[in-house]
Amino acid sequence: MWYYEDKEVQDIEPKYVAFVYEIENLTNGKKYIGKKRLQFLKTKQVKGKKKKIKIESDWRDYYGSSDTLKEDIEKLGKENFRRKILYLCSSLSEASYLELREQIDKRVLESDGWYNEWIMVRVRKPQLKSLKKVDKEA
Repeated sequence: MWYYEDKEVQDIEPKYVAFVYEIENLTNGKKYIGKKRLQFLKTKQVKGKKKKIKIESDWRDYYGSSDTLKEDIEKLGKENFRRKILYLCSSLSEASYLELREQIDKRVLESDGWYNEWIMVRVRKPQLKSLKKVDKEA
């Protein structure tokens, strides 16, 4: 189960395309920060024409891309991990930026208390228009 603002998440509004999350190992406190897309575009043949359709990702069952984290989940069981959504994002660039910001702020590469082993992002300023709106409202 995913949690957002301490509430269980069943569904996420279609206006969001991704989220930034934190997964915590409840047995030792080790954490992981990542991002996840909610949908993908897939090309499908309809009446002889190619049409793009949105397909929901595997976000409901997703537990990160870290091999070490996945090994611990396999070993300890999913019940020993808590999945928390930190941000719901209206663009992929926004999700990439917020994931990076969280990883830097929490210094995930500087401590053994994190599963994160690398950080890689490429974001341009114009891609963060929706994030700038949110900051002005706060």
